[in-house]
Amino acid sequence: MSIRKDFLRLIGCMPLFFGLFSTAIAQDVITRADTLRGSITPERAWWDLNYYHLSVEVFPETQSIQGKNLVRYQVKEPAQTLQIDLQQPLNITAVKQDGVELSFRREGAAHFISLQKSQEKGAFNELEIFYEGKPKVAVRPPWDGGITWQKDSNGKHFIANSNQGIGSSIWWPTKDHPADEVDSMLISVTVPKDLMDVSNGRLRKVEENGDKKTYHWFVSNPINDYGVNISIGDYVHFGEEYEGEKGRLTMDYYVLRENLKKAEKQFQDARKMMEAFEHWFGPYPFYEDGFKLIEVPYLGMEHQSAVTYGNGYQNGYLGRDLSGTGWGLKFDFIIIHEAGHEWFANNITYRDVADMWIHESFTNYSESLFLDYHFGKEAGQEYVRGTRMNIANQSPIIGIYGVNRRGSGDMYYKGGNMLNTLREIIGDDEKWRNILRGLNEEFYHQTVSTRQVENYISQQVGKDLKPFFDQYLRETSIPVLEYYYSDDKTLNYRWTSCVPAFDMPVDVTLGEEKIRLQPRTSWQEISVKRQEELVLDPDYYVGVSKMR
Repeated sequence: MSIRKDFLRLIGCMPLFFGLFSTAIAQDVITRADTLRGSITPERAWWDLNYYHLSVEVFPETQSIQGKNLVRYQVKEPAQTLQIDLQQPLNITAVKQDGVELSFRREGAAHFISLQKSQEKGAFNELEIFYEGKPKVAVRPPWDGGITWQKDSNGKHFIANSNQGIGSSIWWPTKDHPADEVDSMLISVTVPKDLMDVSNGRLRKVEENGDKKTYHWFVSNPINDYGVNISIGDYVHFGEEYEGEKGRLTMDYYVLRENLKKAEKQFQDARKMMEAFEHWFGPYPFYEDGFKLIEVPYLGMEHQSAVTYGNGYQNGYLGRDLSGTGWGLKFDFIIIHEAGHEWFANNITYRDVADMWIHESFTNYSESLFLDYHFGKEAGQEYVRGTRMNIANQSPIIGIYGVNRRGSGDMYYKGGNMLNTLREIIGDDEKWRNILRGLNEEFYHQTVSTRQVENYISQQVGKDLKPFFDQYLRETSIPVLEYYYSDDKTLNYRWTSCVPAFDMPVDVTLGEEKIRLQPRTSWQEISVKRQEELVLDPDYYVGVSKMR
């Protein structure tokens, strides 16, 4: 499988998971396994997730796991075959319903379970799925998914999962498709007693049995399956309370013992993040489950209510400014970016991974909004403009539906610049803020499609933005404003390199006068005082070309 040279050139400065995206784009062959993973198969369609109780014991010395997942579901339409996913080399050892062991057929990661009990519409039923084995080891986490098995500087085991790209079924049996989120979940993790597990939600209890401890974490809100995590280490804890828009929010931090002092300083960005993002996006979506930041042996991930962190206690992205402007060193990239996903990824979740831009474009843009809130609007604008150097413009941002295929890594920087351009089009920052907050209210704890997001924003703006989104999400080129003077007082202009119906307004400066043009794809003209150099507002992500 080859990856384009230009993508390889960019990997060093792209944020989380770009390597996954470029690899996905390079795949040209769609397989049966892709369809089983990425589509709502008949064996998935007839039942709706209600509750999981995942019980897993982790054996650090052998890098293996053993456990079971209780799956409670509601029958939408009667059927007798149910699909559960678990990837090799793990194996399902048994499946039971009401104490009766069931037969199943395996096809790759998909397991088709033959149910004996009649599945009546509206009924709630349960399955117990037992499994074991050595899960895939993540070679280059988080880009290469699986389990990371390391030790800290004191020789203690340091273990975590990262699996957004490869799927949650790399380490536990699930309905591994984003369209159906479980309503609530209990996560019980057994580890050696000198270690602690930190997972999603709130800790209900800790049970000690000989040389082992079991940590029981309960998630009371809907959760996407890739956001479920185990983080295991010799952790110490500190925390704070934040008086937010929905009341008192607990913010808890779990770090390796040797990093406590550094974390107490660096994690101050978490409170700043919460203040900025509640302003821009609305209340933190999971007050009931709290907010956690957890040190892990890889870069980081947006696990819901349990954001993982491995940025080395330094500002920027591993110490680098991804914008080249200096503003990227004013904050810890992983804290701000990954926590931003609590709103866009965990609250509002794509229904199909082809629409991953909903997660990454808004969250990339959140970095500039963080700067905007704490350092002023121009700081945020300089940052988002600076990230354009990382845009490839060679593949569409939206991927292929139904086959677990993402779009290009441009969903980060191009997506962020697209949203910033939309802010300029609207020209009313308070209205723009209300749109961002409105998205999180309208689609609260929901899975959504691109069309839903497009339609909502169009309704709020009062303009059909389909051509705008078609251009930036479904095409590779950016629109170019062409212009020329036909005489001293007549400016001619149009959009080129764009979809046929593209009609985005744009702000320009002629001499000392700032005006808004309304270009279309056909030539238009406007009377001016005199010929002046046309200067494009730099916050629009478009090109400009003077003719003649």
